Amino acid sequence: MAQKIDIDQVRKVANLSRLDLSSEQLTEFAGQLSSILEYVEKMNELDTDGVEPLAHCLEVSNCFREDIAKESLGTDKTLSNAPEQDGQFFIVPKILDESNAS
Repeated sequence: MAQKIDIDQVRKVANLSRLDLSSEQLTEFAGQLSSILEYVEKMNELDTDGVEPLAHCLEVSNCFREDIAKESLGTDKTLSNAPEQDGQFFIVPKILDESNAS
């Protein structure tokens, strides 16, 4: 039987994802994720001997286009929709602080 997902696991993943979930949402998602694991566990009952693994369900082949150099957008156009910029650079929020540095 598949391992159940508990509320603490959902809370941890929500925290890592920067999601603020209510206790009702934590309970709901724990149940839904546990149901998904139970369904996937049923697939282990299938006999897959002799079944070739595939990367895509349809028969496809790579479609390559000719690699032609083109003119770039340029700095002004590239930065035109940036919420914040500093000269030629995008300003992005800091995601790592020095206390987490290795």
